Amino acid sequence: MEDERLIRDVQRLKEGLGPLPAPVSRPALIIVSGLPGTGKSYLSQKLAERLPFIVLETDALRKMLFPSPRYTAGESYRLFRACHLLIEGLLRQGIRVIFDATNLVERYRERLYHVADQLGAKLAIVQVEAPPELVRQRLEERALSAHQAARSEADWSVYEKMRPTVQRIRRNHFVVDTSEDITPLINKIVRELRQ
Repeated sequence: MEDERLIRDVQRLKEGLGPLPAPVSRPALIIVSGLPGTGKSYLSQKLAERLPFIVLETDALRKMLFPSPRYTAGESYRLFRACHLLIEGLLRQGIRVIFDATNLVERYRERLYHVADQLGAKLAIVQVEAPPELVRQRLEERALSAHQAARSEADWSVYEKMRPTVQRIRRNHFVVDTSEDITPLINKIVRELRQ
């Protein structure tokens, strides 16, 4: 029963993606990790402008599965299981994927490392940071923004609640502070993935 629901969830997410980029012989997975308001989606968008990637943004995907999300542990578990299976399927098809999520817990990231390793996909992990005062300002501005409809609902209290759950990334990874110019990092990631 749970497996059937998982398959339906993956199918619903896949149908909501729109057109996929052309497949490549060796796909890549970029795992973007960071607290709310640090600039993960901005970075993901900039990367996707440089190379043909499909961006899987969990804030938008969650609303495909749960039109009125409650952000419970069970809801998140169901969403991330579906996302991980979707990522595996896309990589098998040769599609480059950017996974834009908080991705704060190492054991959940390890599942994705394993999928990339198993499929021979290139893997890049990016830890996104920003000074807390800037994050607070961004989250306050986002809450007031009218075009915010389909994206994150996280506010400063969510940031504060999630902050202690951040776990060290144990694999080689990039670290970017989005209060600074991110272009050099974008260039570095693109160079690495093109090798």
